[in-house]
Amino acid sequence: MPRADFYLIAKPRFRDDPLRLVCELARRAYDSGAPTLILARDRAQAEALDDALWAFDTEAYIPHQIAGEEDPEEDEITPVVIAPPEVDCPDRPMVINLRDAAFAGQCERVLEVVPADPAAREPLRERWRQYKARGFETNKHDM
Repeated sequence: MPRADFYLIAKPRFRDDPLRLVCELARRAYDSGAPTLILARDRAQAEALDDALWAFDTEAYIPHQIAGEEDPEEDEITPVVIAPPEVDCPDRPMVINLRDAAFAGQCERVLEVVPADPAAREPLRERWRQYKARGFETNKHDM
């Protein structure tokens, strides 16, 4: 059964820098060996996340790239691929979804980052229901 995990931003270190949580989730995914696709909201977010992953942890390198910027074969073998909306990427077992709609493809696990702003949480409640309707096991994590 596929899983949808919702990570609610609560701690100040994530409220002040939400991409830090995305980097932490990407590191966990990489450490687990799961090829990961990060669906960025737009090109600017993809580039900001690329920069954040380079600077995230000086002790650990997370192999990553923005999809479509290198040889397409590199996209297939790079453990973490960041996809801006204008670039189509094949589904991967692990997906970190930062876009405004629920992930519609196939995966073993999708991670949704939930902003600290209570007004921004209502659309994510609808996503929770969408994933449940598709047969996903859903979980909530306070971060």
